[in-house]
Amino acid sequence: MTETSFLDEVKDAVTPRATLLVVGVIALQLLFIASYVGALHDPKPKDVPFGVVAPRQAAAQQTVTRLARLPGSPLAPRTVADEATARAKILNRELDGALVVHPDRNTDTLLVAGGGGTALATTLERQLTAVEATEQRSLRTRDLSPASGQDFNGLSSFYLVIGWCVGGYLCASILAISTGARPANLRRAVIRLAAMALVSLVGGLGGAVVVGPILGALPGGVVAFWGLGALTTFAVGAATLALQGVFGVVGIGLAILLVVIAGNPSAGGAFPLPMLPPFWKAVGPALPPGAGTWAARSIAYFKGNAMTAQLLVLSAWALAGIVVTLAAAVLRSDRRTARGARRVQEPRPS
Repeated sequence: MTETSFLDEVKDAVTPRATLLVVGVIALQLLFIASYVGALHDPKPKDVPFGVVAPRQAAAQQTVTRLARLPGSPLAPRTVADEATARAKILNRELDGALVVHPDRNTDTLLVAGGGGTALATTLERQLTAVEATEQRSLRTRDLSPASGQDFNGLSSFYLVIGWCVGGYLCASILAISTGARPANLRRAVIRLAAMALVSLVGGLGGAVVVGPILGALPGGVVAFWGLGALTTFAVGAATLALQGVFGVVGIGLAILLVVIAGNPSAGGAFPLPMLPPFWKAVGPALPPGAGTWAARSIAYFKGNAMTAQLLVLSAWALAGIVVTLAAAVLRSDRRTARGARRVQEPRPS
C-alpha cells in the first residue's frame, strides 16, 4: 500500500471548483467592504430637490441663485408659488425641503419631512442655518412628516425591507441547495416559484405585523405593508431563482452581489439618495432594497404618495425572475432530451 504525500492530499482536497468558489467568496468580501465604505463613509448632500417661497418673484429668484451657488452644489433650488404648494410638493415627495422667506421678519421657515430620512432633514437644517446666518437671519424648522418616536433616525423602513430581501434570497438559495441549483424540468421550476410565493406572503405579513402592531415602530396600514413585503420578498426570491437557473450555485453569489453588496448601501436607508455618491445614487432606485425602502417610507409617512415607480421596479424584478427561471428550466430540459435522443441513435458496438 503506497503512502500519499501531503501535496497529493492537498490536490485531492482542494479541487479547482472549490478554489474558484473560495476566490469568488474573497471577491464578494472585498466588494462588500468597497461598496459599503464607498457609499457611506462621507455622506454629502448633492442636488437635493429644494423649493424657495418668497412674496415677490424677484426675491425668490435671488434666493434661488444664492442657494444654487453654494460650494459643492448641495441643493437644486427652484421657486415655488406659495407655502401651501411647497408643503404639498414635500408631502408628494417631489421636494425634500423648502425655504419660506419672510422679508418682514428676521426669521425664515425651513420645511422638511423627517420621515423621508432623518439624516437629510438634519443636514438641510444645518446647511440652511449657516446660510441664513450669513444674512444675519435666523431659521425656524417645521417637520411636516416627522419620523415616529419609535423609529430611530427613520431607519425602521430600511431594516424592514432588508429583512424581506434577506428572506427572499435565503429561501431561494435553500430551495436550490436542497435539490440542485438548477431545476430539472419546468414542473420543478413552477413548484419552486409557487413555494417562493407562499413564503413571500407569510414573510410579508410577518414583517408588517412586527413593525406595526407588535413593536409600533412604523405608522401605516398592515395590509399595505403586507403587500409591499410580499412583492419585495418574491421579487428578490424570483430573481435569485433565475440566477441559479442560469448560473447554478454561482447564482447565489450573484444574488448577494445585487441585493446585499450593491443594493443595501444604495437603498437610501442610513442616508437618503441625495446624500450618496453618484454611482450608488444612480443604481439604488433600480434595485429591490432601494425601491422597497422608498415605498415603505411612503406608506409610513406620506400616505402612499409617489411609490408607483418603485412598485413597477419590484414588479419588473419579479416578472423577470419568473420568465428567466421558467425559460432556463425549459432549455435545460430540452438539452437533456436532445442528449438522450443522441444516445439512443448512436450505434452500439458489436
